[in-house]
Amino acid sequence: MRRIIDGAAASGLMEPLTALVVKAGEAILSVNRTAMQVDGKQDGSPVTEADLAADRIIAEGLARLAADIPTLSEERAQSASPPFEGSFFLIDPLDGTKEFIAGRDEFTVNLALMTSGVPLLGIVSAPALGVLWRGIVGRGAERLRFDGATIGTAEPIHTRKLPARGEPWIAAVSRSHGDPRSEAFIDDRPNAVRKTCGSAVKFGRIAEGSADIYPRFGPTCEWDVGAGAAVVTAAGGRVTDGKGGELRFGERQASGFIIPEFIAWGDPQAVGRY
Repeated sequence: MRRIIDGAAASGLMEPLTALVVKAGEAILSVNRTAMQVDGKQDGSPVTEADLAADRIIAEGLARLAADIPTLSEERAQSASPPFEGSFFLIDPLDGTKEFIAGRDEFTVNLALMTSGVPLLGIVSAPALGVLWRGIVGRGAERLRFDGATIGTAEPIHTRKLPARGEPWIAAVSRSHGDPRSEAFIDDRPNAVRKTCGSAVKFGRIAEGSADIYPRFGPTCEWDVGAGAAVVTAAGGRVTDGKGGELRFGERQASGFIIPEFIAWGDPQAVGRY
């Protein structure tokens, strides 16, 4: 019988999980990007010693904090045994590896807690920016600043109402993974202002109300989306598939842990009508 974690139990885990994610970020920042080894995975995506160091820290920390909760990590997905019933951790130890390799600062550590296939808790940390977004669905979301291991006071955040059609609105777009269908979605809705961001920082911008929509009509993996989806939902938004339906996690189809397309909406009332 798989353990089920609810919102109250998730609240008790939030602080130690936040400290764990910050520690993983410190390990990433300690890696010399100009001298590190970069390898390629079977799918052609890069992996670095920073990815592996962060994954090791998170794995060891979760083993101490919640050893009875299974984990699905990008760096250990080949050993996963889906479907995941009950609750499980979904981890991307370094989201935005291409940004990291290129020397840019918009890469993140993503940690989510899923229950019954949907997001419950999410933490998205941008170590080089010193900012972290976190939330528990039904209990709100927060933004924190941090410097090394010193974490500041939590500031409540909330998504914003989508401006009326014809008024300027902000679309978060990817720097490294643009796709024609996402661009067409934005172009079909006039007066868009594009905000270019790397990695899961885009979800953080939606959650804090500084962007309105993040459409992605190209394939991603569950660990790229899970933590951000939890934070956006906790902050009052929604993350759906391309047609406005529910996203499911940990069930794994024949194609692997792939999400074909999604849209992060700051205003849940905009789903299906914008």
